[in-house]
Amino acid sequence: MAFAAVSTPFSLSSVSPTRRQSFRNVSAPRVISASLSPDVSPLLRAAHHTVDSYVKSGMVIGLGSGEASDMAIRYLGQQLRSGSLQNVVGVPMSARSASEAAKYGIPLEYFRDGFQIDFAFHDADAVEESTLIAVIGRRRSSQEDDYILKQKSIVKAADEAVFMIKEEQYKTSLEGSIPVLVQSLNWLAIAEEIDDLYLGDAEVWRRASVGDAGPLGGDFPIVTSDGHNILDVIFTTPIPSLANVAESLETIDGVVDHGLVIKTRCSVVIAGKPEVRTVTLQSSTVENGV
Repeated sequence: MAFAAVSTPFSLSSVSPTRRQSFRNVSAPRVISASLSPDVSPLLRAAHHTVDSYVKSGMVIGLGSGEASDMAIRYLGQQLRSGSLQNVVGVPMSARSASEAAKYGIPLEYFRDGFQIDFAFHDADAVEESTLIAVIGRRRSSQEDDYILKQKSIVKAADEAVFMIKEEQYKTSLEGSIPVLVQSLNWLAIAEEIDDLYLGDAEVWRRASVGDAGPLGGDFPIVTSDGHNILDVIFTTPIPSLANVAESLETIDGVVDHGLVIKTRCSVVIAGKPEVRTVTLQSSTVENGV
């Protein structure tokens, strides 16, 4: 896919952070460490820690999607069956999380505007260390492509949220793709504008519904239920600031949303070996975990 070039390439560090960065100024993160048994999956420990530490009886919980979220949903169902938790209602972020919740007996409500959610957990594809800005919506399976907007909406609607990730997904300067939902009728013009914006730093590919169909997305590009295409903006160099990327994408006409989640009340549960760590914003207290 050949996009038009511009005479002056965009530098990721050239966007002056405005209101988005102002509320991301944080003190030293709060870190909760926990010893892990070597024969237990770190993601399983992270999932159990998330439910034990954040879910209380009577809560409405946003149920995320992904490997760790599946484990957390199963454990939450076990806690409800045992009576350790009561009157918890789940709000699924995808068909996958709805299916897991139904299988393990979690009562469900479906998300709508203005819905009150006490807490949400979700798998993130990557998290930026200093800000805890999360990347969601990278390609895991074609069944997940239609849920990026719903996942982001539920996480942002929750009073508090946790992203569960592996150690290698928690970095200062991230690389890789950021999904961008765009209007499908003029997707090519939008893709060219994004490509010009990040000239030399990223490639722009339209996501295909089947396999790897090249930059144009082949004959069967993804079209979401809302009629949007998904562009994968694939950064080939480290990204100095995800906040700057989010801000610059939001200035482009035809961009509906993107897979960057900026939330003030959020924590990250990091499944490492041999410990699980919890990092939150604006605290430097060290506590015992599990």
